[in-house]
Amino acid sequence: MAWRARHYKVSRRGFCMSALAVAATVLAGSSGLAASQAADGQTFQTIAPYAFLMDADTHTVLFAKHADDLMDPASTTKLMTAEVVMEEIAQHRLKLSDTFTISERAWREGGARSGGSTMFAKLHSQVAVSDLLQGLLVQSGNDAAIALAEGISGSEEAFATLMNKRARALGMVKSHFDNAWGDPQPDHKVTAREMAMLTDHIIQTYPDLYAYCAEKQFTWNKITQRNRNGLLFLNIGADGVKTGFTKGSGFGLIGSAVQNGERLIVVVNGLKTASARVSEARKLLEWGFRSFESRQLFKAGSIVGSAEVYGGTERAVNLISPAPIKLLVPRGSDDPITGEIRYQGPLTAPLKKGAAVANLAVMRAGKVLASFPLQTADAVAVGALQWRALDAAQELATDLIRKYIFRL
Repeated sequence: MAWRARHYKVSRRGFCMSALAVAATVLAGSSGLAASQAADGQTFQTIAPYAFLMDADTHTVLFAKHADDLMDPASTTKLMTAEVVMEEIAQHRLKLSDTFTISERAWREGGARSGGSTMFAKLHSQVAVSDLLQGLLVQSGNDAAIALAEGISGSEEAFATLMNKRARALGMVKSHFDNAWGDPQPDHKVTAREMAMLTDHIIQTYPDLYAYCAEKQFTWNKITQRNRNGLLFLNIGADGVKTGFTKGSGFGLIGSAVQNGERLIVVVNGLKTASARVSEARKLLEWGFRSFESRQLFKAGSIVGSAEVYGGTERAVNLISPAPIKLLVPRGSDDPITGEIRYQGPLTAPLKKGAAVANLAVMRAGKVLASFPLQTADAVAVGALQWRALDAAQELATDLIRKYIFRL
């Protein structure tokens, strides 16, 4: 099998795609968020050493600065901790009403005497998972993080293994976690892009639990603490998510805001003050909302293109998008947008209707802005023997041509 692409162009006025040509080519790299580049017209300047801004709905990358360089996540680590807990709840292996014990380690290393952020949980007390999640996400409690890790996996070290397993499953190929609360270690590193991916996953997958991130304060052990995420106290539509700080990492913030039904996710890190992280994150969000607009390329269920089929009753199958395909573009831009339908093919019959077999990569100036899954519009049954033999002969000839062409 070889990777194939069908090339499309988006008309500037109507944003309706029409086929330009069909080509067979070898595609290097991956599609989707990990391969995306910042949108054209990136003129924003930030003092943050690390910064990333993307549209949550389309995964369009609006701004990126050292977004793929490894950095110290500090307490934003707790988003990965929270994701593991939320997944355990979603899989019915854990309930919000379950209780975990605050061990001596959680109390000593994550409690008040440690000097770090804490929810002030009492030694040997039993605390419900719901309260530990709020202590984790609102108060940034190191004791909450350790208690959750020990309660789920028996030890924080075993929990870190689970964190990394989940991270890989979510496509976080660079990030590595050594602990549940952000204790700076040489190999405990993440990238801004992957933390945005993680945040988007949490928002989309666990909306009810994500609501904890919007709480402006939480009281435990008769101590009320205000959420460190300063974006929540500004009138910009912010509803989460997490801050972080160590002397080595500087001040960082992962935030999300919604305006007019559009959600943006921002990551900044390495700043010198807590006020600077809020200011830079706010400026990025406001710039994103002000400078870009959403345009629909395809309606849900509309035919985007087709893919070749091997050994079937049909020689090709139409491909549709299960959801609307939208893209954020600079306001007033008339730059041409191109697209490639990417699939490993030809596809082999039989094919079910609704099978996820391809992706549409949308590009501007040769840069991938976003990638969208495509499904088969109809089922394709296995064809008659003579047609399968003809397909086999044609595919062999095509492969020989490909091999010859790519040697040149």
